[in-house]
Amino acid sequence: MHVKEGLSVDKRAVKAWITYDWANSAYATTVLAAVLPVFYASVAAATLDKDTAASYLAYTHSIGMLCVALLTPLLGTLADLSGRKGDFLRVFAITGIVSTLGFSVIGEGDWLLASTLLVLSTIGFAGGNTFYDAMLPDLVPVERRDMVSSKGYAYGYIGGGLLLAINLLMIQQPDWFGMPSTLAGTRLAFISVSIWWLLFSLPIFRYAPRRPVSPELPASVTGYAKVGVRRLRQTFGQIRRFPQLLRMLVAFWFFNDGINTIILMATIYGTSIGIGTSDLMLALLITQFIGFPCTLLLGAWAQRWGAKQVLLVSLSIYICIVILGYFMTQALHFYVLAGLVGVVQGISQSTARSLFSNLMPAARTGEYFGFVNITGKFASIFGPFVFGYVGQITGSTRWGILSLIFFFVAGIAVLLTVKVQKGMQDAQSADQEELERMQGLGMAGKGKDVTFTG
Repeated sequence: MHVKEGLSVDKRAVKAWITYDWANSAYATTVLAAVLPVFYASVAAATLDKDTAASYLAYTHSIGMLCVALLTPLLGTLADLSGRKGDFLRVFAITGIVSTLGFSVIGEGDWLLASTLLVLSTIGFAGGNTFYDAMLPDLVPVERRDMVSSKGYAYGYIGGGLLLAINLLMIQQPDWFGMPSTLAGTRLAFISVSIWWLLFSLPIFRYAPRRPVSPELPASVTGYAKVGVRRLRQTFGQIRRFPQLLRMLVAFWFFNDGINTIILMATIYGTSIGIGTSDLMLALLITQFIGFPCTLLLGAWAQRWGAKQVLLVSLSIYICIVILGYFMTQALHFYVLAGLVGVVQGISQSTARSLFSNLMPAARTGEYFGFVNITGKFASIFGPFVFGYVGQITGSTRWGILSLIFFFVAGIAVLLTVKVQKGMQDAQSADQEELERMQGLGMAGKGKDVTFTG
């Protein structure tokens, strides 16, 4: 639902929403990007050869994201019906927190347990983010979404970066923390991520916004499933009613695939051309701390000049990053590219999120963000595949990184056709139709904090 113009915004809920990005970014930086890949290969899969270990880790990531892709559209629909996105977020977040804590007890050769925990923590992290993203229209009016969305990503950068710096010290200087070895320091790092994630999630657990209950709310779990499946079918059929949203979705498939591929393949690419591990880790920290101020600054620009315009600029910079990456030869170049990624990564994601929230029917943001999630996850297989295939047939990963230009050029081309104002009008018309339907069912007036606007 769109927040009614002139209605007071719950500042505690907005701060809590921003704080959650600070909370769960620790998992993205420490677990996914920095520590777990090395821990999995050297400890959990120590009894396997390196190639097999790497393959098992890749398969585990794929299984986890597939589970998220299949679950979130249905759960997003149910969250919309119940009006309780915060409750669903809490369940997923706790799943991720407990699973991350489980990494601290993994022993040598426990690759199956480690893979199981990674699937569960991936479901908790990515599944929770679906409901987190879908809360944005319930928190602030349209004119403030770009800035609030940018603040979320910015605080996520600084929070994830701070804990990552501490975690790297735990691993490299374990005696400073009373740990007898690097392995003990690694286990402590996993524990610290769980505590951090839980502690800074408490505000959103308490202040998450609630919306009016839908008249379609069923009385049983079976009824939930039936209604959810029915509405999912409707989503596939009705998205054609929102051509601007559909164009934005297609553009997102392209440019988000390019961004994700850079994130996933940067370390492998750097290693393949001779960049040392310490330089790669330091570059990751640089990305986090540059991302904080730049996301805030560019978020303010997006609020003034428009999210679409700022997103187009950020995607153009990504094209420059890919080209420069092709010519990279030394660690200094990698640091420069890490800095550029830090400038644009957060703002490209935050402006895409705010654009989606403006173009969606606000009464069904959970459902539609679930739809974005599942299609985005399936689309994201192509970037890494193209990178690997081009690198294989040419015998050089440089050509693989250069091939990613296609995804950004295609994304920009489609994004240029999106008419944001027209899309917002279509979404608000759908909200008005839903309000009139609810009035006909005698459900009008039950929501106190937010309401539909025409």
